[in-house]
Amino acid sequence: MFILILKTIILGIIEGITEWLPISSTGHMILANEFIKLNVSDSFWEMFEVVIQLGAIMAVVVLYFKDLFPWGFGKSKRDTILTFRLWVKIIIGCIPCAIIGLLFDDFINEKFYNPWTVAIMLIVYGLLFIVVENIHKNKKARVEDINKLSYTDALKVGLFQVLSIIPGTSRSGATILGGLMIGLDRKVAANFTFFLAVPVMAGASLLKIVKFGFNFTSSEIIVLLVGMVTAFVVSILTIKLLLKYIKNNDFKAFGYYRIVLGIIVLLYFIFK
Repeated sequence: MFILILKTIILGIIEGITEWLPISSTGHMILANEFIKLNVSDSFWEMFEVVIQLGAIMAVVVLYFKDLFPWGFGKSKRDTILTFRLWVKIIIGCIPCAIIGLLFDDFINEKFYNPWTVAIMLIVYGLLFIVVENIHKNKKARVEDINKLSYTDALKVGLFQVLSIIPGTSRSGATILGGLMIGLDRKVAANFTFFLAVPVMAGASLLKIVKFGFNFTSSEIIVLLVGMVTAFVVSILTIKLLLKYIKNNDFKAFGYYRIVLGIIVLLYFIFK
């Protein structure tokens, strides 16, 4: 049991770091499973690698509770209205991913959840990060305040989020890239990405739990809780560090990381 919990903590750390950095949490979890195999059933693992994200979601809720909760904190009537408008934009941004996810969840799991897809997507989106950052270098962002994000902007970012259904793409990577391409400031793109994660990841987790069923063993419950708590703590630190980092830096470093990792993964499975 000790080894199982230790492995779960490592996976929680990986989830907490990679969920918010644009480097693909699902991709890293698939790869981690190659080396850190939990002694669980395939059906539990498929559910676990998604539901562990609930811990990461709670980090956003805690860090941004003031921004996401419409009342209190000395908010004026105007502030409350702006918060409700933000939630409308979040819902609009989530609709495309919800529709595609519900329709094609089983197909995507069967066809794309493999190391080859992860490696290719890591490289492709790594290149895109570098190209997009080079194009937007020294360009003034069109939207520098999240309250000035339009409903159309929210839908466009949501459409980019659909791309993240393919493992290795990165949900944060797809939405941040999309945000930069339509003229959002890096901080606005990152924050809106965090907000979109709450309903999207909560819905995906609920779907996986329903498919798995509620007949958990005691060890499975412990694994889920340890994984989520670890992901929560690490996510708090990761989000804070990312926001501090993007104040003075672009996302190209993540692009280079993705390319290098993608190449390593390809070589590993070619010669395995």
